[in-house]
Amino acid sequence: MKSLACLAAFVVLASMLPAQTPAPGSTPPAKMLSQVIDWQKLVFTPTKTGQRVAVFEAPTPTLDKFHCHISTLNPGENTGALHRHPQEELVIIKEGTLEINIDGKIQTATAGSMIFYSANENENMRNIGKTPATYYVIQFWTPSTPKE
Repeated sequence: MKSLACLAAFVVLASMLPAQTPAPGSTPPAKMLSQVIDWQKLVFTPTKTGQRVAVFEAPTPTLDKFHCHISTLNPGENTGALHRHPQEELVIIKEGTLEINIDGKIQTATAGSMIFYSANENENMRNIGKTPATYYVIQFWTPSTPKE
């Protein structure tokens, strides 16, 4: 439940970021409305390293795009080679133990830990535990986020 409380706090903080007006002539996607997302109704899809479910991805009144997915990494698996994202990213570990690599600096994170990846940081994660590691990934796109 701590993870859900943290997620709610970051949703509120994210709503304080300024919004961007869509390009003239384009139809903006529908803005995400307030809602409760029931864990029991999420449908996870198997992946080669564990499983994943996309929870939401949409603009909000103050964000260009707000994204959340939940992933599970099986023991010994990783999120791939070091990689970068143009947006900010928050990861909240629900269960398990992950090795976090941020620009070559290795740290260990366990259930309840949060990882913030600044835009364009080299990053990846690896499950170093003996059980699956499940975590929430929350990404924020603002007017300052480089366009892809």
